[in-house]
Amino acid sequence: MRRPLIAGNWKMNGDRQEAEALLKAIAGAEPGKADLVVCPPFTALAQAQDLLRDTVAQWGAQNVYPEPAGAYTGEISPQMLQSLGCRWCICGHSERRQLFGETDELINRKVKAVLDAGLTPILCVGESAEERQNGQTASIVQREVEAGLSGVSAEEAARLVIAYEPIWAIGAGQAATAAEAEEVCSWIRECMFRCFGTEVSGQVRILYGGSVNGRNVSDFLKEPDIDGALIGGASLRAEEFISMYNRAKA
Repeated sequence: MRRPLIAGNWKMNGDRQEAEALLKAIAGAEPGKADLVVCPPFTALAQAQDLLRDTVAQWGAQNVYPEPAGAYTGEISPQMLQSLGCRWCICGHSERRQLFGETDELINRKVKAVLDAGLTPILCVGESAEERQNGQTASIVQREVEAGLSGVSAEEAARLVIAYEPIWAIGAGQAATAAEAEEVCSWIRECMFRCFGTEVSGQVRILYGGSVNGRNVSDFLKEPDIDGALIGGASLRAEEFISMYNRAKA
């Protein structure tokens, strides 16, 4: 049985004092049959390492550059993340694709670099409102999954995470319905089956993200192909975030 995962993406939010308060609150989460992950800005990763060490919560990064070191001003390597105790890294978030022009090829390089460093990538995929209206959801998601995992072995694929985040739902306050999210997550699992076989498709965890909050998270968690959530704004509210984790571990 796949272990539920609740992950929080803080995006570009939280100064040092705000991060400390939020991390201390998350550190109080109780163990259970689910994983709890926070992905704060790079500036708070050292705090996460200090405050979440020896707690149920794990931490990761929102982005990475696919080289171990070098003349890449402003970038962060997987090895640097590893040195800060990170176990996770988001790759291919739609904001990176849209605002910073990240291509499928670059995202694939990031996924492989993260895996090579022993971290777990959370590969984000999803369609825009226009693409959904044009009936392109399945083809867009399939392309992003297959391109993002090109050259990845079955053994590696079994331990990564895929997050379905429809672009039209992110930060919009209007989530996909549980049925809509389940339909796409089942397509993703079918795509994993075609690429890697039955064992991998049964093991890989698939999350839903996009306006997930304490009011709707249980609806998503009930679906057979949705193994948790990648949470944006609601992850900045410690009580609500932990309550979602508690529902997953229950």
